[in-house]
Amino acid sequence: MSHRLKILLPIAAAIAGVTGTGVARSTPATSAVDARSPFLGDWELDLTRMPANYGPPPKRVLYRFQDIGNGRWRTSVDITAQDGSVRHMTVAYRPDGTAAPGEGEKSEADSAAILLPAPNVMVMNLARDRMQGSVRVYTLAPDGREMTEAAANVDDKGQPFVRTFHFRRVA
Repeated sequence: MSHRLKILLPIAAAIAGVTGTGVARSTPATSAVDARSPFLGDWELDLTRMPANYGPPPKRVLYRFQDIGNGRWRTSVDITAQDGSVRHMTVAYRPDGTAAPGEGEKSEADSAAILLPAPNVMVMNLARDRMQGSVRVYTLAPDGREMTEAAANVDDKGQPFVRTFHFRRVA
């Protein structure tokens, strides 16, 4: 296991509030996958609540989680820059923690592994060029109308950090 992964996985587990066995499990929690997940749908980043240390925000960020059948999901992310250009990324996967290749823009990641350890928690592990990228933990508010993302990574000096982003359900 890489040094970076050893740092990020415990952070992700702590953010999600799950034990190491919940994060390391190779099969998802049955109720999280078998029932219609509250994650499914479209989510827009709340630009009014960006972390102070993020820098200039994009114009728009839209996540779409879709059930594409046979236990598989598709996640699409569209990031619209201030100049109107759009970065589009998508990945089709089983939400069981196994790796799946990404498609589209790959400056941040070219593969992902996604796990649903609980119905309202999603852990997304991103990699690029076979190297650890970042770990994202998504949690849903009890009313299902807000999704919070805790994005864990390591900065250029090797220091771990976590930033929080807030999304609103739009569909």
